[in-house]
Amino acid sequence: MSRAIALIIDDEPDICELLTLTLARMDIASETAADIGTAKALLGKQQFDLCLTDMRLPDGDGLELVGWMQTHAPDVPVAVITAHGNVETAVQALKLGAFDFISKPLDLNNLRDIVENALKVDASSANDNSKLLGESAPMQELRDLVDRVARSQAPVHISGESGTGKELVAKLIHDSGPRAAGPFVPVNCGAIPTELMESEFFGHRKGSFTGAIKNKTGLIQSADGGTLFLDEIADLPLAMQVKLLRVIQEKTVRPVGASEEETANARILSATHRNLSDMVAEGQFREDLYYRINVIELHVPALRDRGDDIGILAEHIMNRLSTSAKLDAGAKQALLSYAFPGNVRELENMLERAVTLCSSGTISESDLNMRTQTSIQTDSASTANTNLGDQVEDVQRQAIVDALEKTRYNKTAAAKLLGLSFRQLRYRIKKLGIDAG
Repeated sequence: MSRAIALIIDDEPDICELLTLTLARMDIASETAADIGTAKALLGKQQFDLCLTDMRLPDGDGLELVGWMQTHAPDVPVAVITAHGNVETAVQALKLGAFDFISKPLDLNNLRDIVENALKVDASSANDNSKLLGESAPMQELRDLVDRVARSQAPVHISGESGTGKELVAKLIHDSGPRAAGPFVPVNCGAIPTELMESEFFGHRKGSFTGAIKNKTGLIQSADGGTLFLDEIADLPLAMQVKLLRVIQEKTVRPVGASEEETANARILSATHRNLSDMVAEGQFREDLYYRINVIELHVPALRDRGDDIGILAEHIMNRLSTSAKLDAGAKQALLSYAFPGNVRELENMLERAVTLCSSGTISESDLNMRTQTSIQTDSASTANTNLGDQVEDVQRQAIVDALEKTRYNKTAAAKLLGLSFRQLRYRIKKLGIDAG
C-alpha cells in the first residue's frame, strides 16, 4: 500500500511544520500551501488522502475552499482548523461538507484521531441500503442522505415519529462510516434518572460520592472511537444540556470526582420524536445545543407517507418471521389503507400477532385485528386537527399583526404587549410568515 499524503494549508510556517512532523510520525507524507490559490492548484494536479486547512488565509476564507472541494475534490476529506471557541465557524464548515474540525491551540491527540478517521473514509464498508427498505421518494432521499453523512464526522440529528426506525438509521450511519470498527453506544436519554445522569454520561472516580465504590467508565468514554447515539435527546434536563454542549465543543469530558479532563473521541448522533425548534422557542431546549447537534438533519418519514413501501415491509417482516403463512388480498389492501400511528414498529407487532394467531395458513383482514374504519377515523381526525391548527394560526397571526401595528413595528414592545419574550415573538413571526417590516 502506498504511503498516504496530506495537503496542509496554512500561512503560518510554525503550524505547517508542527502538522508535517506530527503526520510524519504517523507515516503520512505532506505537501503544504500558504494560500487558497496554491491549494487549488495542487488539488487539481495531484491526489491527496486528506486535507487540513486553516480558516484565515491571505487570499480568502477557508470556508470557500471547503465549498470548492465538494465539487472539485469531493473524495478528499477536509478538516478545518478554527480559532478556540469559534463554534459558529466550525458548524458552518461542517454544513459545507468538512469532515471535522480542530480547534487552536492544537491538541495533537485529537488531531491524530481526526486524521486516522479521515484515512478510514474510503476504506469504510459500503452502505448497506438493504436495511432501509422501500422505493418511495422519501426513502430514496433518506438513503442518499445517509450515504453522504456517513463519510463526515459532523453531528447528525434524526427526526421522525416514534416507531419509524430512527435508531436503525443511526446504526446504519455508524456502520457505513470510518468508525464502523468502533463501538455504537445507544442511550435513551429519557430512561436515566436525573440524579444519575452526570455519573452515567461522564463516569466517576471511586469515593467521589456515597456509593461510588469503584471507578466507573461513562457512556461517552464507552463510545470512544465510535458513535454515541442520544435517543430522545429532548428529555435531557437543561443542566445536563449545558454539560453535553461542552463535551461536543471541547471534545473533552471530566468524570465526577476527577481532577483532569479526558479526551472524548465519539461521534454524536441524536434523535427525538419531538419538535426541537418549538422547544427552543419555548425555552425548554438550549438554542446553542440545538444548533450544535443539528448540523445535519435527517428526517425519517412516517409509514403512512411511504405508499406501497408498506407492502414491501410486510413481505420482509413475514420472511423474517420464517412463516409459511401468507397475506390474502383483503389483508394486503387493509394494510395499505391503514394510517399506522405506531409506524413500522406497529406493523411488526401486528404481523407477529397475526402469524401467531392464524390457524389456516392464510392471514385475512380479521387476523390483523384492526377495523376498516380505523384509517378513515384517523384521516378524519387528522383533517380536523389540521383545520383546527390553521384556525389557531390565523388567530395568532392576526394578534401579532395587531400588536406590531399598535407599537409601530417595535418588536420588543409588541412582545411585551402580547406577553411573549422577544425570542418567542421572533420565532412566531418567522413560523407564521408575517412581514414584520
